[in-house]
Amino acid sequence: MPASGHRLSQLPPVADDGVINVVIETSRGGRTKYNYVPELAAFVAKKILPLGMSFPFDFGFIPSTLGGDGDPLDVLVLVDEPVPTGAIVPSRFIGVIEAEQTERDGKTMNNHRLVAVATVTELFADVRSFEDLPASVMQQIEHFFISYNEQAGKRFEPTARGDANRATALMRQAHQRFAKQAKAKKK
Repeated sequence: MPASGHRLSQLPPVADDGVINVVIETSRGGRTKYNYVPELAAFVAKKILPLGMSFPFDFGFIPSTLGGDGDPLDVLVLVDEPVPTGAIVPSRFIGVIEAEQTERDGKTMNNHRLVAVATVTELFADVRSFEDLPASVMQQIEHFFISYNEQAGKRFEPTARGDANRATALMRQAHQRFAKQAKAKKK
């Protein structure tokens, strides 16, 4: 049993200073996809991407959230330097790639990708929205998620791009779902 205290998955989604807590699972440039497993309080290797394919930016989750797929909300973090697995990166949203994901069994669900900028960045300090990024960067990010899911036998179809306010609203909804589930488990 892990030591007492908060597990990473139970940290508040928003820190006292108002920034988003993002727990990094996979660093930019990495090919090994890790998942945080709360029961173990550890990161477990989930899969290795094929040669030539790697994460375009750091990838992680927002703690104390529950997305429509039953997992914490996914977030891609733009930061100057790859951050190690397990690090908490204070961030601010710049938008969300809204998408439908079709599983191998044919079931389709929403599986949006929130996009944020680390508060400690210098390279992306002026990025406040998707419009502040070159169009090619957004296309490459979307293409990565499409290809990543194809490798797993799934279909990922971006349907819209939302702004930081939309990302914040999705995070609040996911935090409410998490709190409701946690309350139900206590009963």
